[in-house]
Amino acid sequence: MKTKLTIDIRRAEEKDASAIADVHMEAWLGAYSGIIPHRALTKMVNRRGSDWWRNAIRRASAILVVEIGDVVAGYATMGRNRARELPQQGEIYELYLRPEYQGVGLGTRLFDAAREKLSRHGLKGLVVWALEENDGALSFYQGTGGRDVAEGIEVFDQKALKKVAFVWE
Repeated sequence: MKTKLTIDIRRAEEKDASAIADVHMEAWLGAYSGIIPHRALTKMVNRRGSDWWRNAIRRASAILVVEIGDVVAGYATMGRNRARELPQQGEIYELYLRPEYQGVGLGTRLFDAAREKLSRHGLKGLVVWALEENDGALSFYQGTGGRDVAEGIEVFDQKALKKVAFVWE
């Protein structure tokens, strides 16, 4: 008898906090090692443990998870656009997958679900920021039709890194 795995995208629940913390750690270390200085990256990852995520979920933050079978493979956080100079109303703040689930279409499904959620809440247009040195993110957002319209700077332990804003109407 074959076992069928289901793919489900749903709102995060408190029981997901530990799994989201694990996804966050694995994805951030995979994406940003060698880009963000080690000490800053370690500090950022360590401060987002299970308790941090449990509190974010309790505060009714908009957090979606993509689940394969009973494994949380990724998450997305979203809300109102924080960049006043851009007219798009919605923003995906974070979209991350465990490294072993990248490249198989789950990111696109999660991105589409997050975009739909923002739209259902009446937010028109979307912005996503990505570090310029994160080639995987840049190619993902370009591949989903994002237009590169603005740049900014993020500073990590006195190292300034360029970030790029992608928008969708």
